[in-house]
Amino acid sequence: MANNGASFQHGMLGKVDEDETFQGDSSTSEKRRGRSQGSTELRRSLSERHVNMIAFSSTIGIGLFLQSGKVMYLIGPGGAVLAYLIMGSLLWSANASLGEMTAVFPVKGPIIDFCSRYLDEGVGFAVGWMAWVDERIIRFAYINLTATEVSALASTFKFQFDPTYLQSVNYPLDELQWNFGLNTDPAVWVGMGLLAILLINLLPVRAYGEIEYVFGCIKLCVITSIILMQVILNARNSHGNTDAGSFTYYQSPYGFFSNQTVTDPQGDRTYTFTSGTGRLVGLWSAMNTIFFSLQGFFTVSVTAAENKHVDRDESIKLATRKIALRVIILYALVVFTVGLNVPYNDPNLQDRTISSIRRGQNSPVIIACVRNGVVGWPHFFNAFYIFSALSTGVNGLYISSRLLHALASIRNVWPATGWGSKIKMRLEKTNSKGVPVNAVLLSWLFAFLGFLAVKPEPAKILGRLAIFSTCSMLIVYICTSSSFLSFKRLTLNGDPDEGVLISTPDGTFLNRNASDYPYKSHGQWLRAAYALAGCLLLVIFNGWRSFLNPFSHADFLAAYLAVPIFLVIVALYHVKDEPEWMPWRWRLRRTMDIGNPVATREKDPERRKGRLHRVDRSVVWSWENAWGFVGWVWVWLK
Repeated sequence: MANNGASFQHGMLGKVDEDETFQGDSSTSEKRRGRSQGSTELRRSLSERHVNMIAFSSTIGIGLFLQSGKVMYLIGPGGAVLAYLIMGSLLWSANASLGEMTAVFPVKGPIIDFCSRYLDEGVGFAVGWMAWVDERIIRFAYINLTATEVSALASTFKFQFDPTYLQSVNYPLDELQWNFGLNTDPAVWVGMGLLAILLINLLPVRAYGEIEYVFGCIKLCVITSIILMQVILNARNSHGNTDAGSFTYYQSPYGFFSNQTVTDPQGDRTYTFTSGTGRLVGLWSAMNTIFFSLQGFFTVSVTAAENKHVDRDESIKLATRKIALRVIILYALVVFTVGLNVPYNDPNLQDRTISSIRRGQNSPVIIACVRNGVVGWPHFFNAFYIFSALSTGVNGLYISSRLLHALASIRNVWPATGWGSKIKMRLEKTNSKGVPVNAVLLSWLFAFLGFLAVKPEPAKILGRLAIFSTCSMLIVYICTSSSFLSFKRLTLNGDPDEGVLISTPDGTFLNRNASDYPYKSHGQWLRAAYALAGCLLLVIFNGWRSFLNPFSHADFLAAYLAVPIFLVIVALYHVKDEPEWMPWRWRLRRTMDIGNPVATREKDPERRKGRLHRVDRSVVWSWENAWGFVGWVWVWLK
């Protein structure tokens, strides 16, 4: 049993070609022998700024721009802000758990490795497959993401406002549409998007990081501009109600919260939930919608094996905190300011379906421009949404290919001979630039699900796959939070002058108080428990609308099928490794390994990056202190 665990861990740790090697990696002669047979090594080429923007860009896609309007309709403008804050805090807590473990052990495929180490090897294996499939469908959790983003890209070209609506809001133009998009088959845009996504992911990881850095900077600038524009529009226009002032759409007759109106899948019945019940079910539906747009939170940890500044610049710690602060604050501000200018019951926001892929005319940002008579900007924002969906699809393929490459390194679950062994060897291989080309190509093929969005009925299927992927990723977050709770039992708060690893009569532990401990997320045990409980509740009530009369079998399966699939994958792992294994005799197989942790090079916690340093503490103002402040601001912005 111990040997099997070691085999699993070696598969995760021993395959990274880096400027600064992992402790415990294979010997130089073994690496040379591996290269002669075909490289299987990733390259450590990403710097801190690359990691920051890759993580940020992965969370800014169709969810914020096209789905936020649906969230406003489901729960109202105030409820939408509340829902984004709750989901942001939930995923921040889960991501911090993964971030701390990754900072200490920057391994390849961290969500796989840590679940296998601290929960069960079968759980780690299943989590890896659930996350990979999701990243490729949205992304079966990351296969589906690229397909969904490409579908959104194609649907965004179908940009057209109803002339009657334009007249009702006194828009200065008679029509607002993209004729070339309306007259072009969506399959053309899907195909072009898929080709661009593939080509970018075949570049060396350093070049990929630079492209994502530019993408992230563009997104950050545009989102900031959106917030400022909404404030300006609201200041310019009081909506004709001087008593309510700038918060007209947050007050009666509109309201801070909205009632929840649900249409059954056949469209025969409409259910309206009011008062406290309406707010509760509306908030629940909104949070499930929001989760879809925030799945890229753990991108920071996926990049660890290609991050060259893991111990020097504390990039894992800073990137984990930056993505949480940026995403939560920016998402909440965008929704809050847009809610000042757009009523939640606007006809273009109304969406009672469980799943759908929205278009540019359904974006609350564009609707705010139209309702305020702004010309030109709706076209710009719609073009930006296309760019945003494309860049998020690029990121989705990157994540899924790295997850698949890590899965190929799990030696004891692949056949030793035959076609299974050949597939494993091909998926492990990387080219001369360290890119796992075969893993990229296989992951990319699943993105062809994006062609489902070309017709209405297949698009509904893709929407249900998105719901499936949401449940898949919730399971992943449940497992990573649980693995941290198990990991926490192997730590203690020792003396700051002691090392990261300390020995006691009870065994060897990680010292979280050590001055060179890379990332101590405060109150993390409680935050991990909060993330675990929150994600578990979201899984349980994910498909509540499928139980409305008449019962929807398709929506029920979309909401809950991921759970039995996860359990089956766990069982298959154990059956493959232990032919006589029985579920009722299940014993956790985990190594609980804490060997070879990474220690940060900066021993003084007060001098680490991300902290504000006063060079001259004898005075408040000096040029040295001013430059120190500028450097501190830059660390958190870049």
